[in-house]
Amino acid sequence: MKLLQRVAATMALALAVAACSDPSAGPPAGSTGSTTGAANAAWPSPTARLDGVTLTIWAAQNSNTMPKAVTDAFTQATGAAVEVVTIPDPYEQGVQTKVATGDKPDLAFWQPTASMLTALNARANLQPLDGAPWVASLSPELRDITGLLDRTRYAALITSPAVEGVYYNKEVFAANGVKEPPKTFDEMVEVARTLKGKGVTPFFEMAADKWATQWWVQVQLADAARDGLWERVNTGKETFEDKTILDAIKKYKALIDEGLFNSDIKTARFEDQGAALLSGKAAMVVQVNSFFGQLQAKADTAELDERIGFFPISPSGNVGTFIPDQSNALVAFRTGDARREAAARQLLAYWMGPGYAGFVADRKTVSLRADVPTPQGVPKALLDVHASLGQAVGSMQALAVANPDLYLNLSDMITGGLTPEQVAAATQKQFAQLAKAAGATGF
Repeated sequence: MKLLQRVAATMALALAVAACSDPSAGPPAGSTGSTTGAANAAWPSPTARLDGVTLTIWAAQNSNTMPKAVTDAFTQATGAAVEVVTIPDPYEQGVQTKVATGDKPDLAFWQPTASMLTALNARANLQPLDGAPWVASLSPELRDITGLLDRTRYAALITSPAVEGVYYNKEVFAANGVKEPPKTFDEMVEVARTLKGKGVTPFFEMAADKWATQWWVQVQLADAARDGLWERVNTGKETFEDKTILDAIKKYKALIDEGLFNSDIKTARFEDQGAALLSGKAAMVVQVNSFFGQLQAKADTAELDERIGFFPISPSGNVGTFIPDQSNALVAFRTGDARREAAARQLLAYWMGPGYAGFVADRKTVSLRADVPTPQGVPKALLDVHASLGQAVGSMQALAVANPDLYLNLSDMITGGLTPEQVAAATQKQFAQLAKAAGATGF
């Protein structure tokens, strides 16, 4: 069953990317062949009545509670009904498989990088969001940081883009003589060894849920990414099997083999990860912003500020790896129903317009709008994550032309199925197939 799921997901992704290079795959943005999703489509008033309209939003396990307050307010203001449907993890593969078979929601949480918009065949499947009324109010450095494909806007950024980095338990550090966060990746490993020597579990990983395993490799690649790694991979001049990426995979496995991770790494899940860090069962977790949402569901801001800190990490220093994830953005689908397509744009206009202050206050998260202040009570760790964006470098998802299943291969390595060399080979083979289908040169 696992193999069949992997094959189905890969086929769906390959079909989606292949369709993007096919002129017959769908109408270009703004063409007469589109429904109501053209770039020049009207943006409805955010509070116009929508009695009798039901909108569906697809969400992942770690984003399915995010819409409640703002969609409840939207329902009250417009009369529309909004249903949030959770797509089981791995979320991206589930969505791609459904869309490839013609099953589409009105909106979905989606990673707004060019590679993942390509994987979803944005040109055929998504409504362009050019001319969105809220974009001018975004902080200037965030307006075009993500959500664009071939100069067309397909995704609405709703929260601060994710950064791969290290969440740590301040109390565990202090109790074991760690006075400040590590400054480099190797220094972090030395801290982990010290903690292990004192009976503390240094790192906690969730290999059963798989998707976070790739962060450990990617933070090791931050310096190389700054030096053009992904441009070289994109053009076939370097591969996942070459020294830079393979060494990062090997180091990850070596740290696991050394016993620096939780003993139940093979069966631990996302929920376990948050509980372990908050309780002090583990000292550190390499994760992205959506992880903090789990912590906020378990503790208030005062407790989080007391216990949980964040630091970006790379081989050379405290440099984060920028990776807008599916919890950061929404896309609106071309469904063929003109009224629902317009209503989907209206919900986005409400969410990022009159509903935005309430949304960030409810989520206790950083505001992206220059005219909407970040609410009181946002935990310091989230503020530190947002502050690290200015120095962060792009992840594989942000800079590569395709997004292969590195995390699935790494989870298979952890459970004993693949060697690091096999992880690199399998990832490179899929990347080359997807890059070729997308029309990248060198493949």
